[in-house]
Amino acid sequence: MSQSSLIELKAVSKDYRTGDETLHALADVDLSINPGEFIAIIGPSGSGKSTLANIIGGLDKPDGGTVSVEGSDLAKASDTELSRYRNKHIGFVFQAFNLQSTYTALENVMLPLVLGGAKRKDRKVRAQQCLADVGLADRVNHKPSELSGGQRQRVSIARALANRPSIIIADEPTGNLDSQKGHEIMTLLKDLNAKGITLIIITHDMEIAKQAGRILSIHDGVVKEGR
Repeated sequence: MSQSSLIELKAVSKDYRTGDETLHALADVDLSINPGEFIAIIGPSGSGKSTLANIIGGLDKPDGGTVSVEGSDLAKASDTELSRYRNKHIGFVFQAFNLQSTYTALENVMLPLVLGGAKRKDRKVRAQQCLADVGLADRVNHKPSELSGGQRQRVSIARALANRPSIIIADEPTGNLDSQKGHEIMTLLKDLNAKGITLIIITHDMEIAKQAGRILSIHDGVVKEGR
């Protein structure tokens, strides 16, 4: 891995088999991402963009190649090592928010801190700060059903920030929001990127992709620079 790269993929491949068919989700992908970059990954449904993000995020492992992040090869990591990596280095933001419906905003944000073994007192203070950072200091005791879509996505972002990740991976983060709320979420994510967090957004929306420093397009598992 080059000195400046935070993330480096070499000859990464991933196949999925359904019956007699084999889908080449990723085909010999080479990719380098530097610390603090804002990358947009675009492509049609089934092109492999979420697979690429899941491999960088340690949610999936490649069938071939190397995935070096923060100096570790994720392709060789055990499930326990991947779990530790995700909890320490990655913040995930999903289109469907993925919040626990019976938990308050505060409890949702505390969840990764619980999994990470943070002290109880520290968990609450940290979660409150994360919610304040996304403009929800007055919504800490609200459950997801009591929040708007934009507010739920802010809780999701606060949860992603809980363990102070170096990388945020956002999969269609504005997909369930109207244009105004989507704009607000993108502004928030770009502000986090400006503070040094590496931001990777998966999107099919070119207007969102244009806001990134680099655009990677993926079609049939092949990644290219630019749209």
